[in-house]
Amino acid sequence: MSGGKVRVRRVYEDPEPGDGTRVLVDRIWPRGLTKAKAALHEWCKDVAPSDELRKWYGHDPDRFAEFGRRYRLELQDPRRAEALAHMRGLSKERQLTPASNPISAKRLCWPTCSGLEARAPPR
Repeated sequence: MSGGKVRVRRVYEDPEPGDGTRVLVDRIWPRGLTKAKAALHEWCKDVAPSDELRKWYGHDPDRFAEFGRRYRLELQDPRRAEALAHMRGLSKERQLTPASNPISAKRLCWPTCSGLEARAPPR
């Protein structure tokens, strides 16, 4: 990657000057968070895991590998692939901060400009 960096954060964390472009990557708006407090530049629902996949996973560490496989398959859908390409484009120009609602945001497979980074959740 020649441009900016990607740093995943929880959407509830206070914005920082180094966040660059903050993009909400979730299907639902975070409860109790105003648009002003979130300080988001975009909302990219199509990159988030589907509701069905998210509910199936249920943050169960034993399902993490299968979750990652299914999530990568979801991202092959043309609409989702286009949204992911858009985010990759943003990251080439400047710092990109995908922000998400769940507390496990940093543990999930998140698309970055270099592809999907899969990190197993802590046990």
